[in-house]
Amino acid sequence: MKIDNAVLSFAGVMVLVSLALGLWVSPYWFWLTAFVGANMLQAGFTGFCPAAMIFKALGMKPGQAFR
Repeated sequence: MKIDNAVLSFAGVMVLVSLALGLWVSPYWFWLTAFVGANMLQAGFTGFCPAAMIFKALGMKPGQAFR
């Protein structure tokens, strides 16, 4: 798995988990959904993604988006 796939998969899992927590635990969890979306948006424009840096430090191979 490349960093690009890992970042997208991680973001998707975080969105789904935060939506479930927002529905079943507290609506404040929807702020996590908003944060993940905002982070994906800024990464699309700047190329800076903290999750990609963590996956790179863990030894994953870079893909096209995060080198």
